[in-house]
Amino acid sequence: MNKLDLPIRMRRNRSNHNIRRLVAENVLTSADFIWPLFVLEGDNIVQPIDSMPGVNRYSLDRIVEVVGEAVALGIPAIALFPYTTPDKRTSDGFEALNPENLMNRATRLIRAAYPDLIIMCDVALDPYTDHGHDGLLRDGVILNDETIDVLVKQALTQAEAGCDTVAPSDMMDGRIGAIRKGLDSAGYEDVRIMAYSAKYASAFYGPFRDAVGSTSALKGDKRTYQMDFSNGKEALREAALDIEEGADMIMVKPGMPYLDIVKELKDSFQMPTFAYQVSGEYSMMMAAAHNGWLDKNKVMMESLMSFKRAGCDGILTYFALEATKFLKENS
Repeated sequence: MNKLDLPIRMRRNRSNHNIRRLVAENVLTSADFIWPLFVLEGDNIVQPIDSMPGVNRYSLDRIVEVVGEAVALGIPAIALFPYTTPDKRTSDGFEALNPENLMNRATRLIRAAYPDLIIMCDVALDPYTDHGHDGLLRDGVILNDETIDVLVKQALTQAEAGCDTVAPSDMMDGRIGAIRKGLDSAGYEDVRIMAYSAKYASAFYGPFRDAVGSTSALKGDKRTYQMDFSNGKEALREAALDIEEGADMIMVKPGMPYLDIVKELKDSFQMPTFAYQVSGEYSMMMAAAHNGWLDKNKVMMESLMSFKRAGCDGILTYFALEATKFLKENS
């Protein structure tokens, strides 16, 4: 009851579709999505990823067409990941520095076709190492500073290829500042850095490792450099360091199990803040929908809205294309 002894009816503003739209606190649009895409060598290939229903690897001659569909729908950004064949994987991940590697050739093709599209490129060595780790490995130990030297060179090759947003996902200490300095010194002052600031050592990455071919390559785990999922406040320190070192945007990965981290980072820093709805999250929902246990469209949209509600400025999601089509059809 209120001061006039009248009943408070919160339901008035829920009574029909239009009033719910009018008072909605958060709204999803195509501008909220970044679409992760996987590329592989070959010709005229669209290769389904078994552990990620509805997600494919695309050969270079097909990737431009696929990206075009996203551009036509108003999706502003893509994130590229390469499937590197075992013969190009080495202990030092040297293929990452090849100006003509798969990632860089894909970037050039897409940039030529869509000059205004945001192209995000993963900066890490795990797609290129024969041990599956994000950094250089010696006697079972990941070498932080030696890895950073390689990551700077990798970022420079990506910038030269036309990448406008490098996304270091390796979680080496100090890599954001080193990459920023390297980019600026080479004349790439306008290339953005989206820092994987709070990337947790998570079991939700399994299908992604299938997608880039690192599942069988990975030796051990990544807990010495990715964050412990028990920790929340540590994410504040990680993000603060990345921002101080020159990050333009920060990211939390995985997404839904870490929405508390998203909210805390957004509230604390008011930086452009993103989250990655990772492969395991996507695959769980798709598997449940396939079995008739969940309504795919409803859980897709509800899950994506949870990111906005937590404070995300954008979401990396494999649902990007499908969600945008759903929004347009139901606007």
